[in-house]
Amino acid sequence: MGFSGFPDEAFLFYEGLEADNSKTYFAQHKHLYEEAVRAPMLALTEELAAEFGPAHLFRPYRDVRFAKDKTPYKTHQGAFVEVMPAIGLYVEISAAGLSTAGGVYSTAADQVARYRAAVDEDVSGKPLESITGALTGEGYELRGDRLKTRPRGFEEDHPRIELLRHRSLYAGMRFEPQEWVHTARVRERVERTWRAYGPLVEWLCAHVRGSELPRR
Repeated sequence: MGFSGFPDEAFLFYEGLEADNSKTYFAQHKHLYEEAVRAPMLALTEELAAEFGPAHLFRPYRDVRFAKDKTPYKTHQGAFVEVMPAIGLYVEISAAGLSTAGGVYSTAADQVARYRAAVDEDVSGKPLESITGALTGEGYELRGDRLKTRPRGFEEDHPRIELLRHRSLYAGMRFEPQEWVHTARVRERVERTWRAYGPLVEWLCAHVRGSELPRR
């Protein structure tokens, strides 16, 4: 069947999981996860694949091996279209609603070096400034891992110092759970935002690219 929206049960499932993030709760409500969360997300991403490419759905389980927070389950379901390693498009459903994003999410040292070199150069940095300015002007939020101070080797008065502080960079938008999230109109929202992220993703693919170093 085609995508027809996320039912109320998807949000109720995550509200309950936030209140009781336990194996017992998940086991008792796994049918809701499979039917109200995972199945609609699969249907949505399958319909989007023709334009944007296939998506990977993340598992519901958290990796708690090195985390202080030992709760076993993620309180959201995400899906990612990878254009290049760690660069691509994202959609997520949670108790807070629907959110989308596009950009680079984690970087190795060589990628950060290429990113900052490209931001520093006017010929490549000014286009990124225009792209991010257009996104924030349309209500998107710029996010990512960033330094609180200037990166080494750059002056505080650099015209693109805020972009230079980033180690990862993506734009995002969150939609609260309103009536349209229960309908096929979700696809239109995701399509519109993913298209808006296109210039940022293209810039990152051109200038940051995949890592040439092994990831630990």
